[in-house]
Amino acid sequence: MRRPVALLALTALAVTGCGGNGSQTTAGPSTIPSSTVPTTEEPSSTTPAGTPSDTPSETPSPTTAPNCVDQKLNTLTLREQAGQLIMTGIDAAGMTSAQRTVVRQQNSGGVFLVGTGGSVSATRAATAAVNDAATVAGVRPLIAADQEGGKIQRLKGSGFDRIPAATVQGTWSSSKLTAQAQQWGSQLKQAGVNVDLAPVADVVPESLKAQNAPIGQLDREYGNTPEQAGQGVKAFVQGMRNAGIATSVKHFPGLGRVRGNTDFAAGVVDNVTVRGDADLQPFADGIAAGTSMVMISTVTYTRIDPKNRAVFSPTVIQGMVRGDLGWRGVVITDDVGSAAEVKSVPVGERATRFVAAGGDIVINAESGLTATMVNALVTKAQQDKFFAAKLTSSVRRVLTLKQDHGLVSCG
Repeated sequence: MRRPVALLALTALAVTGCGGNGSQTTAGPSTIPSSTVPTTEEPSSTTPAGTPSDTPSETPSPTTAPNCVDQKLNTLTLREQAGQLIMTGIDAAGMTSAQRTVVRQQNSGGVFLVGTGGSVSATRAATAAVNDAATVAGVRPLIAADQEGGKIQRLKGSGFDRIPAATVQGTWSSSKLTAQAQQWGSQLKQAGVNVDLAPVADVVPESLKAQNAPIGQLDREYGNTPEQAGQGVKAFVQGMRNAGIATSVKHFPGLGRVRGNTDFAAGVVDNVTVRGDADLQPFADGIAAGTSMVMISTVTYTRIDPKNRAVFSPTVIQGMVRGDLGWRGVVITDDVGSAAEVKSVPVGERATRFVAAGGDIVINAESGLTATMVNALVTKAQQDKFFAAKLTSSVRRVLTLKQDHGLVSCG
């Protein structure tokens, strides 16, 4: 039986100006006291979202220009604020007319490129159209792609390097990986993409690699130990940060011990991982390196919160990510639009439950579902003052991330 362990120290992260890494200043304790890490018998799943143990302060995150962020927050209508929390899936080769209508009418705060894209120049034309459709009140959209390498690389046309799999990247020196990631990030920047939904921080034990469908079978892991994975995560984040590209460490609290792939299978569970697990260290390493976001998986972790998928769990998001890891930046979902794992959850609830649990940006690969999600967020905020406050905090974190990457115009 694996026993919970305390995570290593997190260093204070500096916030850069526009075009920086997009992470908010945070500082962790020298160690997380073992008394704060529940045993496997603790009924963490029943802890209400508003209890002190799992709910850090909702005070605004520090930002380089708080007046600018607050100005924009006050300018946006409630519906526009809700739109900032949805990342809508569009064709990587360019929006269809239907997708363009959704992005424009729902004021999508971001888009997620799906399918296979073209060259750097073709992608630049596609992202320019997104900026035109999604910019609202001087706030431009996040434009994201899965550009990990190996079998997971959306953009492969002329001008984009073919990126090797993480299992190969993990054999390189940190300096080489950082330099290569900076080059890959520069190509994304030229194409108008400002977010790479990477790196994978999941640790896949060598004995489980062949059975692990979402990560191991696709060679997406940097290593089989927390130390190996953490080294790759840090180097990749630093390189992308140098190029001005936002990153998202994923898929907290880890997909390395599951069998099914949540994109295609439902009822995927992890019966091993515990709060304070040693395999969470690469996520802490990614935060320390300056990641912009932490992505939450849709798996259920029975020894952490058996009643909720991680993406809907206050214990995971508020307790572990914002509490144990001290993260005050943006928390984002894995896809909850087309993923088989969440098909049984009403569409609107996929957004409201995530925000209620402490999350910020909802990835929705099915553009046709965006309006339902936005409507659900608006309706719940109108009916529930506590939820409305959470929504406001989420929008503030998203705007702070955007301001740090030069996507907010004030004046």
